[in-house]
Amino acid sequence: MKLDPVTLEILNNKIVAIAEEMYFGLKRASRSIYVKEADDFDVALLDTAGDLFGHAASATMNFLIDTPFAGTIKAVPDLERGDVIITNDPYTSHGLSTHLPDIHLIRPYFHGKRIVAYGWCFVHSTDMGGSVPSSIAPSLSEIFQEGLRIPPMKFVKRGKMNDDLLGILMANNREPEVNMGDIRAMLGSLETGETRVREVIERHGVQTFLDAQTDLQDYTAKKARDVLRLIPDGTYEFWDFMDDDRVTRIPLRVRVKMTVKDGKLELDLSGTDPQVRAAYNVPTNGKRNYWITIRLTNFLTTYDLSMAKNAGLYRTVRAIVPQGILMNAEFPDACGVRSSPSLRVSGCINGALLKANPELMPAPSGGNSMPFALAEYDSLGIKRSVQVIEPMRGGMGAMKGQDGVDGRDTSLNNMRNHPVEAVENDMGIIFRNYDIRPDSGGPGKWRGGIGQVITVEVLRDGGSFLSRGMERLRFPPYGVLGGKPGDGMRAILNLGRADEKKLTKFDQLPVNAGDTLTFMMAGGGGYGDPFERDPEMVRNDVESGFVSREGARRDYGVVIGEDEAVDEAATAKLRASRVKDNIRADFDFGPEREAWEAVFDDAVMSELNRRLLELPKSIRQDKRRWIIEQTVPDLPRAGAGLLVDVLSDADAARRRLKQAMARAFDTGAPP
Repeated sequence: MKLDPVTLEILNNKIVAIAEEMYFGLKRASRSIYVKEADDFDVALLDTAGDLFGHAASATMNFLIDTPFAGTIKAVPDLERGDVIITNDPYTSHGLSTHLPDIHLIRPYFHGKRIVAYGWCFVHSTDMGGSVPSSIAPSLSEIFQEGLRIPPMKFVKRGKMNDDLLGILMANNREPEVNMGDIRAMLGSLETGETRVREVIERHGVQTFLDAQTDLQDYTAKKARDVLRLIPDGTYEFWDFMDDDRVTRIPLRVRVKMTVKDGKLELDLSGTDPQVRAAYNVPTNGKRNYWITIRLTNFLTTYDLSMAKNAGLYRTVRAIVPQGILMNAEFPDACGVRSSPSLRVSGCINGALLKANPELMPAPSGGNSMPFALAEYDSLGIKRSVQVIEPMRGGMGAMKGQDGVDGRDTSLNNMRNHPVEAVENDMGIIFRNYDIRPDSGGPGKWRGGIGQVITVEVLRDGGSFLSRGMERLRFPPYGVLGGKPGDGMRAILNLGRADEKKLTKFDQLPVNAGDTLTFMMAGGGGYGDPFERDPEMVRNDVESGFVSREGARRDYGVVIGEDEAVDEAATAKLRASRVKDNIRADFDFGPEREAWEAVFDDAVMSELNRRLLELPKSIRQDKRRWIIEQTVPDLPRAGAGLLVDVLSDADAARRRLKQAMARAFDTGAPP
């Protein structure tokens, strides 16, 4: 460390203040509701190697600290004062962007003729063209379908905007005015950053500013390793499932092996399923990436609130991400819904940490990142627009001594909800319900957080809803140490009407005036035996609307009398009569996952994936689909049927699986 602690603290505060000013400047000048209300954007200061050293304390997306910037910077040589790099392409940006709606800008900050830092910002653009409004749909198979790709290039050169590139960008965009407003806000934010960096250098000197960049990361790295030493040394394995890939009915598995030694971590994702012909792929470029380390970011920044947030957080974390798996997509795989498998990685790391020490972590959250949007025509039926209605979330998981947070999930990020009034002012919808979802939190001695429920009514004909990130329709968030899983997600068109329809995952859902759409978000997992929960806490949950009377009796063994008080005698009798055989000492994944893994267990799936990855990419998914469908020919779509029904004879299904794998790999069976 070159700087003394006092000077370093002063510089850290000034650097964070610069990022804060950049952050709020962008937010206040933006045009799209997804940026100015939900805060789906970020800013930072990068050192000369492209590592993040300054991040806004108010930012909703701390996990983006582990972003690889260097590849994009190296792709645009000969940077001059006033230049700004732009990109949104996951493959040519080397993992900086991970789907096309994320527009990234990087501006070099000069002192004399020397680059001394970079300013960076991104926004989630309302639309980047492509097959569907908002550019994201689960069933898209190639990135070419997802919109306009912009490889790293100069968007601004010596202070002058590239009008040709701007014209192409606007011509391929369904909301050009709104998105241009956001881009201008980004450029203004980067200009502010350069001004404030110049002032710090004038006050403290350029060498002190450069030393601070290195010293802050070194200091954070030391403190981060101390936090990671809280994890007992050892190897911990965990896997979790996505419901399906939308284009097939087949569940997708994400697997993590976490090895810990003296505060050094290795995350091995080798057992994860191969990439799919859908938009659930993550282009990490085979390297550690923020979509892999989300849960570690939460862990590190929770157990040491004092450390500066910069790239030093991850210095002792290594990732093994084989080519061709979901978490290391190969060009030109679609990747619009890349958050869904990433949330399962987060759940796997959460589970591995629970195995290492069950008091370190909570049960999993609802496990959804589900923005849903409306594409509609205006009242005259002329202009079509697309906007996100709400960035929906589930509840958070419970942990020892604490219930989960209700109606909120910050385990991915801390995005805000859109104010109802702002949405109704900008879109042709009206909110009919925006509430909590009773009984959705996983029962436990400490209850999982309750999910949200929301119903919107359409006011004009000819629109369509778009949804991505629908998960936990089949596999709910697991319970821990006797706790029960949270209730899974549900989606219903025209709830309570004669034409009511239960929905599975969809790309676009056509709607007309009077139609309603209801989302019931998953609750977080419970922690500890629910029959050990204080009956008075259960009574309070019933009074607050978090748990129904029937749920109190069924899940907690608590009887609420007509006087709204706990019937202590009836409660004691009910709790004493319970059969404890269904209380899990470790994890309760629910009957659907148990039915699936009775056939497709870890050993079988690891062997299947190993053999699939030995095949050319062009035939992997055909082979996989053929094998699974031979094994379970009547496999239902998630949300439309139960695995426990179609896999009631697990022995017969295992025989079919063994025969299908032998034919597919050993005798060259179709496809």
